Order: sequence, then C-alpha cells, then structure tokens
Amino acid sequence: MTDQRLDRLANVLVDYCCAVKPGMWVGILGDVIALPALRAVYREVLCYGGNPTLFISDEWMERTFIREATDEQIAWLDPSQTLYYEQADIYIRVGATSNTRAMTNISAERTQKVRAARRPWLDTRLRRAAEGSFEWVATWYPTEASAQEANMSLEEYEDFVYSAMFCDRDDPAGEWRKLSAMQQKKVDWLKGKRQVRLQGPHIDLELSIAGRTFVNSDGHKNMPSGEIFTGPVEDSVNGWVRFDYPSIVSGRAVSGIELKFERGQVVSARAESNEDLLHAQLNTDAGARYLGEFAIGTNFGINRFTGNILFDEKIGGTIHMAIGKGYPETGSRNDSAVHWDMICDMRRDSAIYVDGELFYQNGEFVI
Repeated sequence: MTDQRLDRLANVLVDYCCAVKPGMWVGILGDVIALPALRAVYREVLCYGGNPTLFISDEWMERTFIREATDEQIAWLDPSQTLYYEQADIYIRVGATSNTRAMTNISAERTQKVRAARRPWLDTRLRRAAEGSFEWVATWYPTEASAQEANMSLEEYEDFVYSAMFCDRDDPAGEWRKLSAMQQKKVDWLKGKRQVRLQGPHIDLELSIAGRTFVNSDGHKNMPSGEIFTGPVEDSVNGWVRFDYPSIVSGRAVSGIELKFERGQVVSARAESNEDLLHAQLNTDAGARYLGEFAIGTNFGINRFTGNILFDEKIGGTIHMAIGKGYPETGSRNDSAVHWDMICDMRRDSAIYVDGELFYQNGEFVI
C-alpha cells in the first residue's frame, strides 16, 4: 500500500514546486531504488496533463562508468539528455541511495573528470532556470541506507523526511507558503545592502553582497527547502571558517574542513579526513577556489545532521557556503564544474552583521 505521505510529496512536487500544466515536457530522473517515488510522480504528472520522460539511473552502472570509461567515453554526452536540457520545461529529480559509501574507493580525480565533462548539462539547466524557461526541483526518497547514515531506523527516517517536507500535514503546500512569506521579509530587508560579517567560535569572515540578489528558497527548487541564499561578490571574501559537519561528495565524507580566504580566493585548506578530496575539488578549475553561494538555513523541522546535504544545509540556525559555481539569478559570476556545500553552525555565541547592523544572533533572525 502506498504511503499517503509519498502521494502528498508527489502532488507538492508537481503542483506547488513546478506548476505542471498540460503539454509541458517533464523529465523525471532518479535511481532504480527510488522506483515507488518515480511512479508516484509519473502518475501525478499525467494527472496534471504533462508529458513525462523517465530517466532511470543505477548506482552500479554509474560507479562502473567512472571506474572504467575511457576519456573518449567520458567526453561523450548522451544526445537525448542534451536535447532534454535544451528544450524541456521541467526537471524533477528524486534522489535515493542503496549504499552511501558506494563511491568511497573511487579516485577523486576520476569523479571530477566525469563531473567536468557533464558540466554543459549543468550550465544549460542553470542558465535556462535563471531565464525562467526551465523549472526544476530535487527531492529525496528514504531508504535503509540513508536511514543508517542518519543513525535512524527506516521508519524513524521516513518520519523525519516527510516531516521536513511538511508531508505529514494535511496541507503541505500551505505550510510552504507560510515559510515563504517569512523568508521573503528577510530577502526584502537585505535588498540593497552591501557588507556581511560573520563571527562565532568557528568563523570570522566578511563578504560583499553589493549588487547581488538574495533568493527565497521556499521549496520550489529543493524539497525540502528553507533557506535564503545569494552569490557573494567573487573577490570580496576575506577571513577564516571551520565547517562543523562533514561535507560529502561522491559518497566520501570530508570532515573538519578549514578554509582561509584572501580577496575571495581559498589560499589555504585543510581537513581532518579525506583531505585529498578537498584539494581535488579546489583544484578542479579556477572558479572552484571562490564562493558561489552564501546561505542561511531556516528549516527548524530539520534539527539534526543526517549526512544528506539536501536536508543538512537547511538546518535552522546554520549557514552554509558553496565553493564553485554560483547561481546566475543571484548575480553570481563565478563559474566552475564544482558546486560543493559546507555547513557552519551558528547557534552558539555567533552573529551576522549586515552593514554594521545585527541581523542574526545565535541561530535566529533579530531583524
């Protein structure tokens, strides 16, 4: 029997997040392990009159490709997916995993080579999204592997996931609209501001937001969401930060990351584990050493670290930053094959000042 919360999620994705209309070309992407969710979304797209295309992936095949593909095979881009990114109306991705450590022994260099080769798809998606011609949303389907990563039983993890998305409520879309209204007040206040300073036990950093736009991330792009974010002026970041939680890329957790910035660029970096992966990311291209995103998490329904960035970056009382590619709609000009989020807890002895005025203290807005 289908979980009613999964049906609510499918409806939120198709109606609230993407506003599917008759005749729209809707891509539904996900791993085979997420099949129940893919089916629910597929049915909902049909109900709303959309034309669904299903792109099913498989962890084993992807892992085999990264290990064994030649340079020529890596450089080849599937023309059907290229056409989709260039012409489709909507992108709905359902993430899921059967093994959170499946990529642990894959070399960072191989992973980055594949990521770099597929960069045109990311560039096209982000460009068209900024132009308003391509809607997209990403979500997550709970599995035993993700539950284990989060130190929960599957049943507990399902409750956590659907609660974070408000799908345990009768009117999930209504709850997202309430959060959206709160966040919009903060975005409106930040409009036209210039300088941000962050201080706390793990951060002493300043950056410019002059001429940049904060985006109200209210579930239309990520589900769950709950953040406001922008792209810092590229050469404005100065200072130091230590990220409290591990940052996971390609199935490998990099913990204890510390970065030092001068004139926007990461000039020194260290990590307590998997430092080689940190440096591989930073050395991908010139843009990987600059920030593409600065954000404040606002979803207090997400109150614990789970090892999944889709949830963790939204933890109420935290901020996160991403090295690499910025979102064009924020005004960011930073370009890279990398976009890697890292989280810093601001719930204790921490503050954010905007143009010298206290804006946020100990994990809560004061403006």
